[in-house]
Amino acid sequence: MGEQVIKMPDIGEGVAEAELVEWEVAVGDQVREDQVLAAVMTDKATVEIPAPRDGKIIWLGPDIGEIVAVGSPIIRMEVEGDGNATPGEMDEPVMRSAVDDGSEPQSPGAAARAQEGTAPAPAETAQPDAAVPDAKPAAPAKPGSAPSGNYKPIAAVPRADGEKPLASPAVRRRAMDVGIDLRRVPGSAAANRITMDDLDAFIASGGEAAAHSARRTRDTSVDDVKIVGLRRKIAEKMATAKSRIPHITYVEEIDVTALEELRAKLNAGRGEGRPKLTLLPFLMQAMVRAIREQPQMNARYDDDANVVHRHGGMHIGVAAQTDNGLMVPVVKHVESLSLWDCAGELSRLAEAAKDGTASRDDLSGSTITITSLGAMGGIVTTPVINYPEVAIVGVNKMRIMPVWQDTQFVPRKMMNLSSSFDHRVIDGWDAAVFIQRIKALLEAPAMIFIED
Repeated sequence: MGEQVIKMPDIGEGVAEAELVEWEVAVGDQVREDQVLAAVMTDKATVEIPAPRDGKIIWLGPDIGEIVAVGSPIIRMEVEGDGNATPGEMDEPVMRSAVDDGSEPQSPGAAARAQEGTAPAPAETAQPDAAVPDAKPAAPAKPGSAPSGNYKPIAAVPRADGEKPLASPAVRRRAMDVGIDLRRVPGSAAANRITMDDLDAFIASGGEAAAHSARRTRDTSVDDVKIVGLRRKIAEKMATAKSRIPHITYVEEIDVTALEELRAKLNAGRGEGRPKLTLLPFLMQAMVRAIREQPQMNARYDDDANVVHRHGGMHIGVAAQTDNGLMVPVVKHVESLSLWDCAGELSRLAEAAKDGTASRDDLSGSTITITSLGAMGGIVTTPVINYPEVAIVGVNKMRIMPVWQDTQFVPRKMMNLSSSFDHRVIDGWDAAVFIQRIKALLEAPAMIFIED
């Protein structure tokens, strides 16, 4: 038998370190070649680390949320034949917390031993059937499915006060979706870690009903959720934007009745293979025309060097909510795209952001941003600028409102734009002129397509 060391991969583009955001395996697990072992993140790109060969996991290095240097060992496997381990690679890598508190870095194994006062015990072989006596083979139940007769009820035994259930983020998300308290789910893997199979068995045995019945009891628990991965990066960027940029927010009401009529006609007559038009491609085209008149809006501010970089290319970021959190895919060179081109790129980027296939280039390089919550957009919002940009245009929900025209009220489709600007480099008057220009174009949408 040999030992295979898996190191933090070189993700490229000069990245020297990455954050561990998810473990897909535990010590003691048998894994197959190409099976996903972990996920790491740098900026907003997530990379999965596969197993290079069949083997057994004998050591996992960093904890979730820790930053690991490229080339540091993070996993050790026991494999058939010769491995690749050398004496120098047997040492645990030195890592730092994702939230640097100024303390001395140490290896996760050393930290665990310091807390427990003992050396780590060898991993026990997982006994998945221990929690389900007399269980017969059965397919795992889907969330919300009826209990299967193949399982006998699992005793929902709460963990001791303060004891936290061990589970991967995927298991935690699944449990949250179906309303299961993981403290009530027995774990079958090493260190009582809860696997997806454990959760399936708990649901199939009627544990879901048991968990729901406990909802009316007093709950004094405190669930500590470590901010890692994309959520940590979002938090850091929002904090930077609000602490460094003095925001000014300007709200204007827009009559989009004519725009909606045009959009409906274009969608009804669109050719095969063309994406359905939403409001956003029209807004993007209007922004292109408005930015030609006010190029200072399409900029990034280097406040350390006191330089505003005005970009000729209009790279519009579109904030998108995904299961993992807020992401901002970027439509590049909108000034060179048609209305239908914008719609196609928006569709492609939205799908890539949702299924996790968006590339590093897809998620970087924006010079101005649009944010929209669709039907949940509210009447007014106060968007946070996507640092280091200087402007963000926020789309609020559309409503049919009575509007006075001539001698009577008539129903019109109305929508607010709530937009924020960096008041250090953009005056309130200029912000108003910019939004008024967009308003004029959206209220008379034919003007969007007339070349100067």
